[in-house]
Order: sequence, then C-alpha cells, then structure tokens
Amino acid sequence: MTEVDATMARIGEGIGLGHSGDRAAARRLFADLWEEIGDDGDALHRCALAHSMADVQDDVREELAWDLRALEAADRITDERARHAGVTSPVSAFYPSLHLNLGEAYRKLGDVDRARDHLRRGRAAVGALPDDGYGQMIKGGLDRLAERLPGGPAA
Repeated sequence: MTEVDATMARIGEGIGLGHSGDRAAARRLFADLWEEIGDDGDALHRCALAHSMADVQDDVREELAWDLRALEAADRITDERARHAGVTSPVSAFYPSLHLNLGEAYRKLGDVDRARDHLRRGRAAVGALPDDGYGQMIKGGLDRLAERLPGGPAA
C-alpha cells in the first residue's frame, strides 16, 4: 500500500474548493503550494498543481501560463514516480487532457494554429487514456474543441 502523499492531498483540497465554487480560495491554496514546491520541485506535484491552478484562473492568459507549466512538468515525470504516488495510469495518459486544456486556451485567445496543434497532439495521445468515464470525457472535450475551431471538426 502506498503512503498518502500530503502534497497531492492538499492539491485535492484545492480542486474541491474550485469545484465548490470558491475559486479564489483554491488559487490561494495553490499559490501557497507552488511556493512550497518551487519551480524545480517534484515534477508530479508541479504538473498536478499547475494543471489544477489553470482550471481556477479568471484570465485566460494566466490559465495558459499554468497549462504550459503543467505540460513542461509532465515531460519530467516517470511512470515509476506516478505509480509511487498512486496514479494507476501511465504518464502518457496525462497528455490528452493537457493538450485539450492548452488547445482550449489558445482557442479563447484566437490563436487557431496553436489550438489546432494541441488538438492534434491531444488526439494523437488518446490511445493512452483508460476506457472509462474519464477517458470518454477527455475524448469528448477534444471533439468539442474541434467543433469550436473555425472550419469545424474536419479542419
């Protein structure tokens, strides 16, 4: 049995705050955690935190900055590290969601080329997703992103 990762538990608390509508409290908790972890701290913690912090931003430019931090950190996580933290899927399963979020942020900013690039990268990575509700949610998100881009899903 793996021991509880206190940082991941605190990130989970922040996610709960965000889901309950207290985005400001979630941002404060995440900002405090980011200070503790640091720019070169544990990559799994940085990825999870940045991915979650992006979700509670009110400014799309801040959302994008956090999404980019999450992607950079994901590139440094090993499957062994993820397993040690209790993550049951391989790190490759992180990428469809990361690219979905980046594609959506770029779409909101009007950068269609970058949005399409992340849509393409997200779709290329969907094979790593579990065949469950989460996997279906991310695949559906990628489909919706494609529909919202100029030219529609086939473009």
